[in-house]
Amino acid sequence: MHTIDRKLLRDFRRLWAQVLAIALVLACGVAILITSFGMYFALDETRAAYFERNRFADVFAATRRAPLSLFGEIAAIPGVQTVEARVTGDVILDIPGRADAVVGRVLSLPDMDQPRLNLPLLRSGRWPETASEIAVNEPFAKTNGFVPGDVIAANLHGRKRQLTITGTLLSPEFIYTLGPGALMPDNRTFGILWMRRAGAAAAFDMVGAFNDVSLTVGATARIEEVTDALDDLLDPFGGLGAYARDRQQSNAFIDAEIQQLRSMAMILPPVFFGITAFLVAMVMGRIVTLERSEIGLLKALGYSDVEICIHYLMLAGLIALTGILIGWATGTWLAHGLAELYADFFDFPFLLFRVSPWIYGLAGFLAVATTTLGATRSALMAARLAPAIAMQPPVPPKFRRTWTDRAMARARLSQPTVMILRSLTRWPLRSALTSLGLSMAVAAVMTASFMTDGLDYIIDSAFYQTNRQHAMLLFAQDVPLSALQEVARLPGVRQVEGQQSHSAILRHLHHEKRIAIEARMPGPDLSRVVSSDGMTLDAPPGGILLSERLAAQLDVGAGDVVSAEFSSGKRGTYELTVTGVVPQYFGLGAYVDHAYLNRLFRQSPRISTANVTLDDARIDDLHAAIKDIPKLAGTIMMTQTRRSFQNTIRKNVTIMTTVYVVIAVLISVGVGYNSARIQLSERARELASLRILGFDRAQVSYILVGELMLLAMLAQPLGWVLGRLFIELMVRGFSSDLYSLPLIIKPATFSFASLVVLTATFVAAMVVRRRLDRLDLVAVMKTRE
Repeated sequence: MHTIDRKLLRDFRRLWAQVLAIALVLACGVAILITSFGMYFALDETRAAYFERNRFADVFAATRRAPLSLFGEIAAIPGVQTVEARVTGDVILDIPGRADAVVGRVLSLPDMDQPRLNLPLLRSGRWPETASEIAVNEPFAKTNGFVPGDVIAANLHGRKRQLTITGTLLSPEFIYTLGPGALMPDNRTFGILWMRRAGAAAAFDMVGAFNDVSLTVGATARIEEVTDALDDLLDPFGGLGAYARDRQQSNAFIDAEIQQLRSMAMILPPVFFGITAFLVAMVMGRIVTLERSEIGLLKALGYSDVEICIHYLMLAGLIALTGILIGWATGTWLAHGLAELYADFFDFPFLLFRVSPWIYGLAGFLAVATTTLGATRSALMAARLAPAIAMQPPVPPKFRRTWTDRAMARARLSQPTVMILRSLTRWPLRSALTSLGLSMAVAAVMTASFMTDGLDYIIDSAFYQTNRQHAMLLFAQDVPLSALQEVARLPGVRQVEGQQSHSAILRHLHHEKRIAIEARMPGPDLSRVVSSDGMTLDAPPGGILLSERLAAQLDVGAGDVVSAEFSSGKRGTYELTVTGVVPQYFGLGAYVDHAYLNRLFRQSPRISTANVTLDDARIDDLHAAIKDIPKLAGTIMMTQTRRSFQNTIRKNVTIMTTVYVVIAVLISVGVGYNSARIQLSERARELASLRILGFDRAQVSYILVGELMLLAMLAQPLGWVLGRLFIELMVRGFSSDLYSLPLIIKPATFSFASLVVLTATFVAAMVVRRRLDRLDLVAVMKTRE
């Protein structure tokens, strides 16, 4: 081993604490890159494999009732390869031993075969064979403790029938299973039931007909042309609009999750790599300054400029190697843990978890490039030093009295305070970079804490301001307004309001969006449209209220006119004036006046949903009653939905906040510790001189710790600004048609972020301060600097 190589290893051992502090920051970037990219590709590849193996459809459409004779015409659409027509419908289930009603979605299976598309995977038991047998989705069975052979009752078209469970299935259609109107999956109260076609057709009056169709298309076919042709065929039979698989509910949620992982991979790692480059530049610059004589000696012994440059780059490379190894191990562990969470959250039959080698290679390459970039300036400076100059002490910097010195003199500050302020003003670049690093830590904590602020606001907005009902009763078809009187007579019902919903395509210029338009009566109390200032809004006759994200996608504002093509109700195209734009964080909302819509459709007042408030003491009686109402297709217990949403979100947010706080602490410790060590090495003679002149340890410590803490205090405003910027990027990256995050930052978020960073910085400074007590004053005063 060459002498210069032994020096490299000796320096690495001597600087182990600083190396570890930098490596941990670098490891955070590597780990997040591996975790986010790893899970991004794992989810994407798992979904692609599942869809291919189980023949997931490319196009879906629902209709009121279409004859089976239409099947051949659908199959003849240019580009169509495979067609699956079936019967679907929602039913109320009566589970033995359960007081509450459960909603089931029935899907028909071919009478003598398996489906050609959206093929369910048999997980246990066997396929149903008779009209009184069903298979259920596996998560629903597990949550409720069902096994093959169990019997449940279902209200099928007004008749209660006993159905025997023969097996459990998983389907590519229901990777993320949401019940009607639900915000979160609830496998306890919503399940999927597969029944042979004969039984399903008889139950929903669909003999010789179908109300749901899916199909696959060829690789060269245009999806838009296929959906348009399918809409034309289904339109006379009450078609509700065809859509591609990217708008299929379950698949859309997975797309949103994949997009979030991609955003995380693009936003967070660069922050850590940037901080690492800064730390490496700080440490390497100081090392080269302290080792001038060693550099001159090495050159005198015959080492070339290139060898000297490579020597210092290799020291940075060892820092990178340490961070890479820690980051690889941590990233793999986090990715495995995240994979298990996804396996629980999404109903995949398998998860192709495999972090590709190229992702590890990319993370390693970026880590090495980061440290190399940070060390390059110092390495080149060492290579350019002439031996004779390097053997001499560096030329002291030239200072002159400035206005800041005069201001400090007038303020009569103590000498230690003056020394702190002079250090900051005479090394402005280093001070600014140190403060920037600490501000990044503040931004990291704010980014995590913001999730709590935003979700609290969403919960308040969705469950206490807009949707204030205790339950929603969903009718299988639109019913007369008089049905509200029947609902009001149900046990436990205190208050009832009705609303109507219709599928439509909104168009403006070249923009269009397929959504559900809700018709609401003026002055509702239970389900309301609330403006950003908390006022309840009603859509006037002829007008429409749009959610902010929907308005942005259509490029409209108040006063603009949109075209609404209804695919349910009295089908047709109508012009509506946008009368307002309102915030909404779940879905894309559009609201019109109930009476106006009924006049537009030339029909008597009708409703499709009844919102109710309940007497808690009589909820069991209500469930018992609605199990026997044939017109009902389902119920949504909003109190239970709210509780489930809060519990799930709180758990995820707690995990995320903990991770981000740990990351912020590592950044603070990395920046603070290295800054304090460099200050100590640079000012050792100065501090030792103060001790000899009679300053006590507290005063000397104040200079070291006070400078770093002042930089940390100065970092707070910039950290708050950067934190808001990162939060805005997260809000944009996480926004989708399904949900969005509000840009809400509470004052406590700023103070919590500052407290975490200031505490971590102070601890790092106190660790370095202990070295002051062990300074050999005589040895320090004999040094050349």
